[in-house]
Amino acid sequence: MKTLFVVDDEASMRRFFELTFEHLGYRVLTAEGVSEAKSVFENNEYDLLLTDMKLEDGSGIEILKMSKEERPDVPVVIMTAFASTETAIEAMKLGASDYLTKPFNVEEVKIVIQNHIRTSAIYQENRKLKKQLKKEQNFTFISKSEVMRPIMGILDRVASLDTTVLVTGESGTGKELIMRMIHNRSPRSGGPFIAINCGALPETLLESELFGYEKGAFTGADSRKMGLFEAAFGGTLFLDEIGELPLHMQVKLLRVLQERTVRRVGSKEEIPIDIRVVAATNLNLKKEVEEGKFREDLYYRINVIPIELPPLRKRIEDIPLLARFFLKKYCQQFDEPIKELDKNVMKSFYSYRWPGNIRELENTIERLVALSPGAIISTELLPDAIKREAGSSTSQHVAIPDSGMDLEKHLDELRHAYLDLSLKMSDGVQTKAAELLGISFRSFRYYLSKSKNKA
Repeated sequence: MKTLFVVDDEASMRRFFELTFEHLGYRVLTAEGVSEAKSVFENNEYDLLLTDMKLEDGSGIEILKMSKEERPDVPVVIMTAFASTETAIEAMKLGASDYLTKPFNVEEVKIVIQNHIRTSAIYQENRKLKKQLKKEQNFTFISKSEVMRPIMGILDRVASLDTTVLVTGESGTGKELIMRMIHNRSPRSGGPFIAINCGALPETLLESELFGYEKGAFTGADSRKMGLFEAAFGGTLFLDEIGELPLHMQVKLLRVLQERTVRRVGSKEEIPIDIRVVAATNLNLKKEVEEGKFREDLYYRINVIPIELPPLRKRIEDIPLLARFFLKKYCQQFDEPIKELDKNVMKSFYSYRWPGNIRELENTIERLVALSPGAIISTELLPDAIKREAGSSTSQHVAIPDSGMDLEKHLDELRHAYLDLSLKMSDGVQTKAAELLGISFRSFRYYLSKSKNKA
């Protein structure tokens, strides 16, 4: 049973909320002013607070502050008979979730309160899940690649700075995980992290999702709705695939970033926001600007801290790390004993270009774990695309320049490259490196010594 706490100095108003919401299955607590509310705060739990702005022994702002101090996650809705923008803005700045103007429509009150209680429950569940995920994964970007080191250094530096970050890179390279790491390491980590894919929603729906809307703003707008800019108050809003934003939405986004206020659809009221905006795209935004598909002023506004994530094929040292991580994840998820990849499977992984990057690798591992009946996963279960590319890599294109070539030198260079790669793949363990190359440990040491002497 959800509990509604109502503070109002009018007995008739308190009785109205008792009759209306107890009939709907709520438990209703009431207080006529600040002093009586203090006692309720100390001795009761509640899921939403509804307080009048003007009370005989104080104000709704006092009630709001007390509630946020005691229970910061509980939504607070302000009631006022004086439709003042200043009053509403003051309350919203202090953490109020919404406000109602007296006299109000009964159905509207029901919808507003039910929506906020439902949203609060979702946020609380999300926080629990995020804490669990943080504990299990600690939002760590799995990598030992040299090309990732400078990127991780940038992350450590900018996470605590309240500035805009733009992450670019191919789909599936881990852009959202990078953003979650930034949020998790920032002073805003206690606030919400809200992500929206700008290319996944129709233009009209995208605008109402981002900015919210007022009741009656369009057909079907039966009540006021808070947008994601407001919902992310105190936290981080991640605009994924920002390059897909329509031009007219780019204008509105630029204004929000500059003014730090948002206007709901159908409203003239400016609502202040306190959020960090981060963005990502797999498009070349410079090229989009040149072609007139993306606003230049918005590009420079969001491109304060640019980070370009390399594709998986450019950091193949991370493939075994990621493969082991996903193996453990899906074996646990499917309640299976921990499986191992046959060495030829790993060789195939190294030969494949992974156009879908980390996401494709994860999906492949999930498939292999689901389909493999035994403890060792063999190449038979690999997707056809990986089999084909692994097979084609064994017959590489060869050519001799017209000027001729030094075959011994070329073979030495190839051998050195394979020795170096095998050591990276095996974390420097020479016996494992020799096994990967299909040679004896003695031969491996001989070729390694020969390679070092020539270097």
